[in-house]
Amino acid sequence: MTILTLPDFAAFVWFVAAWIVYSVVIERSAKGRTGLNSLMNRYRDEWMERLLERDMRMVDAQVTAALQNGAAFFASTSLIAIGGALTVLRSSEEIMTVMSLLPLGATPSRSLWDVKMMGLIVIFVYAFFKFAWSYRLFNYFAIMVGAAPPPDQKETPAAQAFAHRAARLCADAGRHFNRGQRAFFFALGYLGWFVGPVPFALSTAAILIVLWQRQFASEARKAFGPVENGNAAPTIPVAAKPSPSKRRSPPRSAPPMRSREP
Repeated sequence: MTILTLPDFAAFVWFVAAWIVYSVVIERSAKGRTGLNSLMNRYRDEWMERLLERDMRMVDAQVTAALQNGAAFFASTSLIAIGGALTVLRSSEEIMTVMSLLPLGATPSRSLWDVKMMGLIVIFVYAFFKFAWSYRLFNYFAIMVGAAPPPDQKETPAAQAFAHRAARLCADAGRHFNRGQRAFFFALGYLGWFVGPVPFALSTAAILIVLWQRQFASEARKAFGPVENGNAAPTIPVAAKPSPSKRRSPPRSAPPMRSREP
């Protein structure tokens, strides 16, 4: 740590603290339960309950495949980013020569440059593990979609327990996918450190503002309810409502018609 100056160390601490605090607020606080990610978790439960009612489940299989493909794409992108960062790490001398010709302030030492590159590689490795595990969980979820009970058993306790269990598995896969995407966003803020500690702190703050706005004040979030006094009004949790199968009463048979004799 002696190769880090005090401004560099302070900017790095601010970066790590911003990432951790934002993650805790989104995933474990009451404010996070009104965010876009939490609302999607509630609709996953609704999706599984409606799946039990359908005879033909091709649409559910297509949606599941789309979720898998998204996780696979970002996992492969993480590997490409790791390879690119390792290539830059091997070419540190050439990169620093180019940076010394740019008006970006003082050129860092070779040791400090290597530390910064190793930090970027660690972020991309973390993102890869999150996306890879998310892809694996979506595979498990696809198996559960294929093993869903038939519609004539939708009212049974076993079918309802299956729906909530599958929704929880899908929500866990989405949680790890969100963590991987969050790592990508903060990696963009981390790039500011290669310019200097002050740009590093400012880019971290900018990423934090963008992520917060998308979760609580974006157009997508406003689609789920009005915004009052700067805070999005929480929508009614899907879990608090009865299941679709219980909300819909079966059609009553018409009374038999009586014949009229002339």
